[in-house]
Amino acid sequence: MRIPVVNSQHKPLMPTKPSRARKWIRDGKAILQFNDLGQFYVQLIDEPRGAETQPIVIGIDPGKLYSGVGVQSAKITLFTAHLVLPFQKVKDRMEQRHMMRRGRRGRRINRKVVFSKRAHRQKRFDNRRGSKLPPSIRANRQLELRVVSELCKILPITGIVYELVEAKGSRSFSPVMVGQKWMLTQLVAFAPVKTCKGWETSNLRNQLGLQKQKHRKGDPIPATHAVDGVALACSEFIQYEPFHTTKSDGHQWTGSVSVTTSLFIVIRRPPISRRQLHLMVPAKGGIRRKYGGTITRHGLRKGDLANSPKGVGYVSGDTEKQISVSDANWKRLGQITASKVQLIRRSNGLIVA
Repeated sequence: MRIPVVNSQHKPLMPTKPSRARKWIRDGKAILQFNDLGQFYVQLIDEPRGAETQPIVIGIDPGKLYSGVGVQSAKITLFTAHLVLPFQKVKDRMEQRHMMRRGRRGRRINRKVVFSKRAHRQKRFDNRRGSKLPPSIRANRQLELRVVSELCKILPITGIVYELVEAKGSRSFSPVMVGQKWMLTQLVAFAPVKTCKGWETSNLRNQLGLQKQKHRKGDPIPATHAVDGVALACSEFIQYEPFHTTKSDGHQWTGSVSVTTSLFIVIRRPPISRRQLHLMVPAKGGIRRKYGGTITRHGLRKGDLANSPKGVGYVSGDTEKQISVSDANWKRLGQITASKVQLIRRSNGLIVA
């Protein structure tokens, strides 16, 4: 295991051993920090004597519901993550919004008058743009970008390897393929990007001796998706190259890399409903109850990390006198009196377990 290190200007340096990081903190040479992924790292107070870095690569295995991320150097695995993507949640909410808007349009029109005199609003502008990225697919890729952004802040990333998916049939119906081109243009802002196909990832995984769980892909364990992220990152250090001698021709693996145990986390977004100004079913008397939003009546916001008698969790709702606190799986730990809930940090839009 290695601890990320940044200098006084927050420029990433090579990670260090935990024992050395503890010594720096004890001697007052560095301070302990945390990023939005829950990783702790050390920030040096004085400038180091050397700032040389070695190649560190991020591997991303994208998916429709889950993605895997791995960070690898030639000598050690630095980070692995299992991303629970918001595809289905965003898709369901977009469909619900469509039904709510259709219902409002239907209630607004007075059908007692002739058709030519009804209040049919004309379109205000042409919203039919080409190459539009669907919101559900954009949300998936943005979560991956958020993780890459946080890693680049504390690690000297020199490259990114992204797996390309080739779906059979029409490519426009594959949620993973639709966002690939857009994703590659976004990743270039962080580091040079290379692509790798699925069969190449499989060969790399077999060469490294990594086991992949192909059933129950939603299990939050390294063997489902994070293992592919590590294999993709290792492709920068080992290659399958042809060789030629006087007696034979063929291919062989060249280079060396060491895959080790590392920090593994599960990342998702808090399933917070947006504020709805109009509910699906209109209330009697024209007074609609409040639904959605992040504001509570007790100074906390939904998604804030808080400490409570039921344990540390995330603020997920409120009543007149109580606050709901949920765990990392968004299962409620309990409804606790507001005065007994203490804020640890504000919401950063991520839930990390």
